[in-house]
Amino acid sequence: MSILVCGGAGFIGSHTVLELINRGEEVVIVDNLITGHKEAVLSGKLYIGNLCDSEFMDKVFKENNIEAVIDFAAFSLVSESVKQPLDYYENNVYGTLCLLKKMKEYGINKIVFSSTAAIYGEPESIPIKEDDRTLPTNPYGETKLAVERMLKWCDKAYGIKYVALRYFNVAGADLSGRIGEDHRPETHLIPLILQVPLGKRDKVTIFGDDYPTKDGTCIRDYIHVIDLADAHIRALNKLRKDNTSTIYNLGNGEGFTVKEVIDVARKVTGHPITSVVAERREGDPAKLVASSEKIIRELKWIPKHNTLEEIIETAWNWHKNHPNGFLH
Repeated sequence: MSILVCGGAGFIGSHTVLELINRGEEVVIVDNLITGHKEAVLSGKLYIGNLCDSEFMDKVFKENNIEAVIDFAAFSLVSESVKQPLDYYENNVYGTLCLLKKMKEYGINKIVFSSTAAIYGEPESIPIKEDDRTLPTNPYGETKLAVERMLKWCDKAYGIKYVALRYFNVAGADLSGRIGEDHRPETHLIPLILQVPLGKRDKVTIFGDDYPTKDGTCIRDYIHVIDLADAHIRALNKLRKDNTSTIYNLGNGEGFTVKEVIDVARKVTGHPITSVVAERREGDPAKLVASSEKIIRELKWIPKHNTLEEIIETAWNWHKNHPNGFLH
């Protein structure tokens, strides 16, 4: 029996594929390579194509004995989603709809869905809990919430059981340094910071230093990509064990300010990373931190790489050895 990983050539997907392989699972990967990289798939059976291509997906399901699905296939840039909402609805919602139709057709009833804590919008309280209000402030969050609701109704109607994982910022890289983060364009804070010691930019911009936080900069949650991969596999095993649907937040429970992240990057790289302060960006909350209490309690998920130092060290190890990402 195989696990189908949709979006398995992307940053989180490729690390999850590697963790699955390391644990003896058979893995089939589907990716259209719009944002993913063929070179990031170190093992498993890769099919290059689109979830909305019915004949292509028939081939995937007919050629493999698929037990369950882990779904990472989505566009995920908040600012881009505001400018191109229809692209996000088509890719994120319609793409998952097509996937679910094929799962129903082929009798596959387990899916782990990569959601986002962006579905909460402006949080009412910190840390955010799973039953807090969901009120997204951008199309990206809206599309993920739409899929969560679709999953709920597919469970009720067809018995397709799901675990949705909501998380914020993922960083770091495989400890071996073979794969890592390579987005184009890059929008994530830690890779952007590391572009300064790489000589790819001369400074990093801090958007606002007048927030009601300890140093005036925004506080965000960071999870190591390996810990996140582990959470997805634990979610899969939960479905195997009790076949019930649920939702989990994933976070470190504390969060780090932008200045703290830059300071640790200076320490790790030995580079005096220059930073400048600019105006706040519209819609940036002061503090976004999720509670992982539920998944820790129920699935015994304990992050093993949760210090900011290790997250940045593993990211730096990847970036300094792959300054152009997967391009040679």
